[in-house]
Amino acid sequence: MVRSEDYQAMLDVAIAEARLGLAEGGIPIGAAMFDGEGNLLGRGHNRRVQENDPSVHAETDAFRKAGRQRSYRNCTMVTTLAPCWYCSGLVRQFNIGTLVVGESVNFQGGAQWLRDHGVKVIDLQSSECVDLLANYVVANPAIWNEDIGQD
Repeated sequence: MVRSEDYQAMLDVAIAEARLGLAEGGIPIGAAMFDGEGNLLGRGHNRRVQENDPSVHAETDAFRKAGRQRSYRNCTMVTTLAPCWYCSGLVRQFNIGTLVVGESVNFQGGAQWLRDHGVKVIDLQSSECVDLLANYVVANPAIWNEDIGQD
């Protein structure tokens, strides 16, 4: 069973992924997926820009790298930013039991919808996550708007 004090350590893995994505010239959003014991299953970052692939969001990247699981109910998805509708759908589709969000200031996504559908959502309100994305959005508004589906 994952303890609440472990959530920051899990978020640190996602933040490292976000920083890696930024260093590659991409959007600084990172994610990681853990089993019910807190063991890392997969980690990833938004690579939409790097791979010219609109489906490679941080959560989908981490999910794919986690590999097949018999069940995802006891898994925890950790992401630096509240998930978009696409990634919220992934969490819901596979019944991932817990979602840890680094921040929901820059983007609220489907976090409340997931709560309404029984997912345990924990928002750590990380100022590091807020600043990382806010600085990117100011410098790259067109790429950010593309990422969230805004014209």
